[in-house]
Parts: sequence; C-alpha cells; structure tokens
Amino acid sequence: MARILVIDDEPNICRMLQLTLKAAGHEVEVAYDGLEGIAKFGNGDAWDLVLLDQRMPDVEGLYVLKELKERNSDAKIIMITAFGTIDLAVSAMKLGATDFLRKPFTAKTLRGAVEAALNKTEAAPAESQGLTYGFTTVNGYHIEFQPDTALYTGGKFEQTFTVTSPSGEKSQCKVVLLPHIIELVKAYADREQFAGGNRFWQALCEEALANYLWQHAELPPNNLLQVEELTTGMRRWIDAVLTTV
Repeated sequence: MARILVIDDEPNICRMLQLTLKAAGHEVEVAYDGLEGIAKFGNGDAWDLVLLDQRMPDVEGLYVLKELKERNSDAKIIMITAFGTIDLAVSAMKLGATDFLRKPFTAKTLRGAVEAALNKTEAAPAESQGLTYGFTTVNGYHIEFQPDTALYTGGKFEQTFTVTSPSGEKSQCKVVLLPHIIELVKAYADREQFAGGNRFWQALCEEALANYLWQHAELPPNNLLQVEELTTGMRRWIDAVLTTV
C-alpha cells in the first residue's frame, strides 16, 4: 500500500482517482488547489506519490511541481492535464516529474502509471541528454534511446527504441521518417545539414514516438511508427532545437 496525495481542483476527478486507487489498495488524500497541496505535502516524507493537475485556479501545476521538488528532490510526482502538449510533458520531466498523464485516461492507464511510478528506482535526469531527452515517460510508458540502431537508407531514416509499458513489459519499437518527411524537415528548416548529424534525426524520431504514446497511451501497431506528416508539434520541436544548437 502506498500513501498518495492528489492535488486537483475538480471534485469529480478527485473522486474517480480516490475510488480507483483505493480499490488498488492505496491510501489517498486530496488537496483541492495548489497552495493546499503544497501545505499538505510538507517535506514530502509522508507521501509515496503525488498526482498533480496542471491547470488549477490559484497556481499552475508546473509551479507546484517545482516547489515540491525543491522541498523533496526524491518525490515521485505524476502530472495530469487535459490541455497540455508533449512540449509541456517534456518541460515537466525536466523539472523532475516521474510521469505525465493525459486526460481523459482509463482506470487501467491510471493504475499502470501509478504502479510504474511507485516501482521506479531512479529519478529522471533534470536535463535532456543532447538532442534526445531519452528519459521520457508519458502515460506510464518509458522510452529508452538505443544509440546504435540508427539506419539511413533509401532516403528514409529508422531508429529503434526500447519502450517499457506500465506493466513493466519491454518492447522494441521502430520509428521511420519517410523520405518526403525528411525533405519537408529540410525545407522547413531551410538547411540540408543539421548540427549533430544523425542525432538530430534520432531525436526527431523520439519526439514522434513520445507524441504517439501521449496521444494514444499504447504502442503503435506492430511496434512500428511511420511518420507521414510534419505536424505542428514537430515544427515547434524543430524551432526549439534550432535555437539551442
């Protein structure tokens, strides 16, 4: 049994979280806004896990996350939002979040993410590793970058990742950037070469996989994700990378 603190201003969501987690054998307490959550958290020693909503009327979740991690750097915190993007998820990871759940989620996804967080022995790094973040956990799925699996052939780029599901099962998942996507990225960035060489394309594959898991909370069919569209989110990611490398 774990002691879990829920910080969320929506009574219906809190009720669902309480019922689901209590049925799984956990002890649950609720704070209905960010400041109350910070006060109840204290130094964090009394809690095994915090479920923290991003959008609240008094202070936003990222502020609360930063405050809780400053009080207890070992705190395990799952961020929850119905409005965020994968960019927000990565920002939360960099501040020390253990996972990031996207509303609406099923009871199964919630239980899986909670168990994965409770069983996690190492905190995520505070900063990304080069162009790839490599420590991303969204909806209970943890992505591990495999550096020696890049393949650039026939105009397309392939990269394999190890993905650990909320239940702890590891799978190899391949991401493929099709030739027209590579050309679109080059045209959008207005350049033929990128700093870091293959690392840029590896990181873009990771971004695409993280976004898929964020949207669907499951692995792509046959563990293969073919990127066929240069989405707005990918464009934002490219813009961010080009301003930092």
